[in-house]
Amino acid sequence: MEITLSNIATAGAAIRSGELIGLPTETVYGLAADATNEAAVLKIYETKRRPKINPLIVHITNIAEAKKIAKFNMLAEKLANAWWPGPLTLVLPMLNNSSIADVVVNGQQTIALRIPAHPVAYKVIEAADRPIAAPSANISGHISATNAEHVLADFGNNVPFVLDAGPSDHGLESTIIDTTDNIATILRHGHITLDDIKSLNCRTKNHANKFSTKPNAPGQLLSHYSPHSKVRLNVLRPNSGEAFIAFGSNVPSHSGPFTNISRSGDLLEAAFNLFTALRHLDSSFPKSIAVMPIPNHGIGIAINDRLNRAAAPRR
Repeated sequence: MEITLSNIATAGAAIRSGELIGLPTETVYGLAADATNEAAVLKIYETKRRPKINPLIVHITNIAEAKKIAKFNMLAEKLANAWWPGPLTLVLPMLNNSSIADVVVNGQQTIALRIPAHPVAYKVIEAADRPIAAPSANISGHISATNAEHVLADFGNNVPFVLDAGPSDHGLESTIIDTTDNIATILRHGHITLDDIKSLNCRTKNHANKFSTKPNAPGQLLSHYSPHSKVRLNVLRPNSGEAFIAFGSNVPSHSGPFTNISRSGDLLEAAFNLFTALRHLDSSFPKSIAVMPIPNHGIGIAINDRLNRAAAPRR
């Protein structure tokens, strides 16, 4: 669906009536439903084939709305003021009188909240006039969707209403920070980097490389973001029959399926291109996908997180 005021209004009405929609955001595309409607949220889990132990991120339009759902301490206020709206998700203690459906958090005492910066996502939440649960719009464990075509490829007619705003701005999911103990504990790396967070002079912990069987936010399962093909990392010479993801200008020759996610060695460009590259190469049915080393600093840490989970043993 093209982006028009009429289609945004229709998307809001669909959310209010308990339906799912494909929603563009600045990070990745989301599979969105009314976060206060248990039956609607269950449709997310069922359509994605997502385990119910994996809670959802709830999207709102302003901090006042967020404070009707969760309790903010000084650290949470500082982070929200720095990066909301934007690619930051905060894990916060959930208020007992919150309107959010229990199935969103599945027994957790905390909730993950974000205010998206994408104008279409923002307007749809306003049109729906309620918080929206919106995990990435892909089959659970598969490569995240960064354009409308990816959403349709995974869901087909199961999600007939997908707003098409072109490619997502960043191409990686939001940074997730747990603030409940007054320490900025990183649960998932993203566009907002560890250095960015440290620049606010707050205490930090990195738990993003830990795997959980009962996560309190998305992105903590061992296997995630996975193509159908196996993935090999830190490869300098791809094998025959492999597809190859390159990075930078010093690239070995390869006769098979190939893409360079940044010829100039720009990590932001590489992040933007990563999931599209994985989907494109996976469609050639290679015996595996080989990936060149990616520098592990800045947003490269988030890229390597996604690649490590894509290469992990499958569930």
